[in-house]
Amino acid sequence: MSEGESATAEWYKLSVELHRYYGGKIEIIPKVPVRRLKDFAIWYTPGVAEASRLSSKNPDLSFELTSRWNTIAVVSDGTRVLGLGNIGPEGAYPVMEGKALIYKYLGGVDAVPLVHRARDPNRFLQLLEDIEPSYGGINLEDIESPKCFYILDEARKRLKIPVWHDDQQGTATIILAGLINALKVVKKSIKDVRIVIVGAGAANTAFYRLLKGIKSDLENIVVVEKNGILHPEMPNIDKLMISNKWQYDIAIETKGGGLPPNSTIDKAFENADVVIAASTPGPDTLKKEWVSKMNKDAIVFALANPVPEIWPQDAKKAGAKIVATGRSDFPNQINNSLVFPAIFRGVLDVRAKTISDTMAITAAYEIAKFAEEKGLSENYIVPTMEEWEVYPRVAAAVAVKAVEEGVARKTTTYKEELDNATYMISLSRKKLETVYQRGLIKDPLIDYTK
Repeated sequence: MSEGESATAEWYKLSVELHRYYGGKIEIIPKVPVRRLKDFAIWYTPGVAEASRLSSKNPDLSFELTSRWNTIAVVSDGTRVLGLGNIGPEGAYPVMEGKALIYKYLGGVDAVPLVHRARDPNRFLQLLEDIEPSYGGINLEDIESPKCFYILDEARKRLKIPVWHDDQQGTATIILAGLINALKVVKKSIKDVRIVIVGAGAANTAFYRLLKGIKSDLENIVVVEKNGILHPEMPNIDKLMISNKWQYDIAIETKGGGLPPNSTIDKAFENADVVIAASTPGPDTLKKEWVSKMNKDAIVFALANPVPEIWPQDAKKAGAKIVATGRSDFPNQINNSLVFPAIFRGVLDVRAKTISDTMAITAAYEIAKFAEEKGLSENYIVPTMEEWEVYPRVAAAVAVKAVEEGVARKTTTYKEELDNATYMISLSRKKLETVYQRGLIKDPLIDYTK
């Protein structure tokens, strides 16, 4: 067992012990004072009837009179969980609960795990429509591909609240932020570099869409899937048009990156500047000899979890200048947790009706700018989750973009939202710290901070 695999096994063991010890990670507590019996006349009957009548007449008032304005559902059918695959809704629940914890701590957002058995795409969509009145937004999570693309596209059309698939948009946004800064370190332009995308699942398909959004040269992009390079002349191109129209569009638009049909994967790496891999966990999903064929000052993002497609030290030995993974125990963690709490803080505060690709791109550039101001290096291209000051900035940038695009129910300025988001996130952190300091949250059985 390698050092990386051994560390992973230790985290697994510790995590299970602590999940069992605490009985889960989140709970719900009241946010209003309850001092005496008469308080219930306000919060419940008879007083609540007027809030209900007003919300019935004007549903948008539910964003003012209830917690809906700051509450989202984290929704999954458990068909594509982390690196675990199709493990069902019960298997997905710990991940959704962890997501809710991060939403509250880093975004001040109340998030509710909602796992279900509606695996059919149209049943899934119906469920989202049915629960819409309860929430200010929906975070889709851990849904198999290509079903996840259809569900996201349709839900964004049907619902009047933001719908976000974090495995797609969140990961794509932080990949873009990291790539922007990695290219600054090696002094290359995102418009000129040759990019190899390994894996055309949720994250990389959305990343490709963001590359289109910033007007990248699509014919300088090669997308590699399990059956080979996506190419207009690939043998199953007609079947692909039916089975996965998103991959079909990539094949047609990139023209296989100018490579001959049926080119081998190692050919895709020749003269490439960037590799973005979000595919099968490794190690050795990406070969060292492939990386060695890349241009000088190559950039390698190996994002599979829990084990990256290539260990960072191996990518460096093969000639990569900058290496990023999805793990916190290596430099340059490309972590969508840097994105989703801030995105939703911003869109909830302006009561946005959707989250557009341009809003995601705005978030990526704001994250990149924050890291650049701190000082870029080969081992620092994006902030860490501990640098919480980035979250209000991203929230403010996204909120302003929503207002500019006409999808917000409320208006704001960058300064107003920066102040508001800073307050909301600080308040969440202070509440947790206070409760812990007063002993209302038990200490862990093991001190794992050493």
